Amino acid sequence: MTDRVIVIGAGVVGLSVALAAQERGLAVQVIDREGPAAGASTGNAGAFAFTDIFPLASPRIMRQAPKWLLDPLGPLTVPPAYALRIAPWMFRFWRACAPSRVRASTIAQTALMDLSKAALIPALTRDGLTHMLHQDGQLQVYEGQAEFDASLPGWEARAEHGIAFRHLKGDEIAEIQPGLAPRFTHATFTPGWYSIADPRDYTLALAERFRANGGDITIAEATGLADDGVITSNGKLAGRVVVAAGAFSHLLTRTLGHRIPLETERGYNTTLPADAFDLRCQVTFGGHGFVVSRLTSGIRVGGAVELGGLKLPPNFKRAEAMLKKARTFLPGLRTVGGQQWMGFRPSLPDSLPAIGPLPGHPNIICAFGHGHLGLTQSAGTAQIVADLLTGTDPAINLAPFSPARF
Repeated sequence: MTDRVIVIGAGVVGLSVALAAQERGLAVQVIDREGPAAGASTGNAGAFAFTDIFPLASPRIMRQAPKWLLDPLGPLTVPPAYALRIAPWMFRFWRACAPSRVRASTIAQTALMDLSKAALIPALTRDGLTHMLHQDGQLQVYEGQAEFDASLPGWEARAEHGIAFRHLKGDEIAEIQPGLAPRFTHATFTPGWYSIADPRDYTLALAERFRANGGDITIAEATGLADDGVITSNGKLAGRVVVAAGAFSHLLTRTLGHRIPLETERGYNTTLPADAFDLRCQVTFGGHGFVVSRLTSGIRVGGAVELGGLKLPPNFKRAEAMLKKARTFLPGLRTVGGQQWMGFRPSLPDSLPAIGPLPGHPNIICAFGHGHLGLTQSAGTAQIVADLLTGTDPAINLAPFSPARF
């Protein structure tokens, strides 16, 4: 077995892993069928959401889901053409919403968030990218007392974990973010919220740093895994393998007989010109399932979940519906000149990624399934995988993230 490490995937997770492995003295090659920042890493909201310690699979989502599913353009939808195919995944998701499982997932998610936050600044410093990090805060807004009250248990749990925030009403909200519609009577501001200048530019900068360190990024499609390497459209490459291919990762593990229940949350957004609105921080409209973010590339309106797999054509009416709501919620928002996008978020039913060796194949390490949190958890995942590659004990318990848990 060669000492070479082959990372499949040139998104933010794969490139973060590649750089961390390089730092440990390993020879690393990255392969991707399209190249750096071609997938979900280019179109996300740009947030390091370290305060999002609660799994998507939860009783709260199960209470909201029936109402959302009735709206084909709402925060959560399953296209009829995909409903039968996703039924087994939805059953696993429903089981993961049991209170005991939610508690266990929250503990695991919190540990990974803490590690990722601790690893972020050192990684940015190593790569000379600290100038891309912003700390403008995040504002979650609520329509009325009832919606605000429903959020309080979550904030109490965050307070126990030492996360700083402030609850706001009325004019206090306008001091943080002017221009919100008066229907949003309550809000919570998280001042420690990190974001990146632009997720695409950041991922491309990681690729540039990796190449500058002597790394190679090869355009090739991985078609199968082997114990001693990976089979690609350019032939077989020998080495230890890290599978960080996002929403396509389960297709690779399947070649070794492992059917990991990875599904695709298709995310939509529209990026408007930078002067479309005077946005001071990221604003989250939780009751409507989308956010508005300020990036160097413009004002991005996006989010929501469409569980529709990899093959159905995009439904950009979903992006248009979010933009229409955003114009109502931010009355001064100019919605002309935008660019639409759809990308695949790789999601596992318990909302935790798969990080660790593929069962029975110690030379193949999984690093996928981060859902909405790939950027957020990239530095922590990279540290864990680098530990595994060098025989170092990871800083957190990996049992909840084991690919064998399914």
